[in-house]
Amino acid sequence: MKILKFLLVGIFFGIVLVKSEAVSWYRIYEMFKFQSFHMYGIIGSAVLLGVLFIWLFKVFGVKNIEGNRISLVPKDSGFVRYIVGGTVFGLGWALAGACPGPLYVLLGTGVISMLIVIAAAVFGTFVYGVLKSKLPH
Repeated sequence: MKILKFLLVGIFFGIVLVKSEAVSWYRIYEMFKFQSFHMYGIIGSAVLLGVLFIWLFKVFGVKNIEGNRISLVPKDSGFVRYIVGGTVFGLGWALAGACPGPLYVLLGTGVISMLIVIAAAVFGTFVYGVLKSKLPH
């Protein structure tokens, strides 16, 4: 039954991404060329909602499905980590035309070429796992 809940949330997420055109290569292309506010509006809304929900979690002591209080552990890492990681993420997003979230949504809408991107993402995750101990964290 728990898997069904996650499946339904994933389907809903996919529908929202398609209907908002967040998975549209053209919209992503517009964003990277600074020609449209559409994607910045979606991303900005998500960031603001994330900040709001984290604040609400802290104020009301929200618990996860296992009964543990939701909390965030602060990281004590340098600024370079975020610059390098963001650059790699952005380059991958620009090359693939999609960030990791909508890859499966695009595959579900019939964009079969996303299988190559998904395979590359899985391979990249594997490489990160191998090199993790040598990277600055």
